[in-house]
Amino acid sequence: MTTPVSSADLALAGITVLERGWLSSNNTLIRGDGPATLVDSGYSSHAEQTVALVHAALQGQTLDQLLNTHLHSDHCGGNAALQQTHLSLTTWIPPGRADAVRRWDAVALTYEPTGQTCPRFTHQRLLTPGTSVQMGSLPWEIHAAKGHDPHSIVLFQPQLRVLISADALWENGFGIVFPELEGESAFDDVAETLDLIEHLQPTTVIPGHGAVFHDLVGALGRARSRLEQFVKQPEKHRRHAHKVLIKFKLLEWQSISLDRLHAWVMQTDYFARGLSAELKADAAASRAWLVALLDELERVQALRREGELVVNL
Repeated sequence: MTTPVSSADLALAGITVLERGWLSSNNTLIRGDGPATLVDSGYSSHAEQTVALVHAALQGQTLDQLLNTHLHSDHCGGNAALQQTHLSLTTWIPPGRADAVRRWDAVALTYEPTGQTCPRFTHQRLLTPGTSVQMGSLPWEIHAAKGHDPHSIVLFQPQLRVLISADALWENGFGIVFPELEGESAFDDVAETLDLIEHLQPTTVIPGHGAVFHDLVGALGRARSRLEQFVKQPEKHRRHAHKVLIKFKLLEWQSISLDRLHAWVMQTDYFARGLSAELKADAAASRAWLVALLDELERVQALRREGELVVNL
């Protein structure tokens, strides 16, 4: 049995994981004899911090490559700032949204439907599943990882048995299955991606959010249990997604009035798609629906209500 790669061993292998929280994805810096590479760049409001953290971690080295596992705003919101700082940077993205990036279609890229922001960036290379990319001293395999995002990839280093799993697998679950919010069936894609990760058998997983972990069996079990619940109750997934989108935006705002939050929700496509015509037409009813979601978030201490003010916790 292969021994999991410890934090010290990751460092010896040239891998630095910048664990960022939930508004920004984790950033993984890989250095060595080959190109110094950053995987994912966080959210736009943290871009200045991302540039500073990467600069410190590089220790005087030049950043050669920037890779995005997928193009959700919390994974590529720092791209533009890094490109402006490192003028010779080569940016790699998955092929599925390449045309949307060239045209900068904020709807196709999900920034408008989610009510999130991402400064415009460019790309030069594609992360084609079934091939590999050199990061630092070693080649990393590129695998398609549909589900959370239909164009997402994961990166696997077979010698180290390290997986950069993005939002396909966390220690306690996986990311929102966005195609399901668009009326497309994607829960089977999530299951196939979990099967792929099980087949790869990584001993160390660097997730898109949360700490590095080694218990693959436990993480897969928890993810499959959650997936089974969503398959049986798709509305449970939709409600969960709405709460996550609210929490994510609240991480950006920190506090907002209930009236402004209600207005934002009603103008944001991923909420509007899930509401009945009657609810959308009745401001009092949609406000009550929103308050019920906020009550659920408050019960798990994700926020607090101060009269008409909603405050992040």
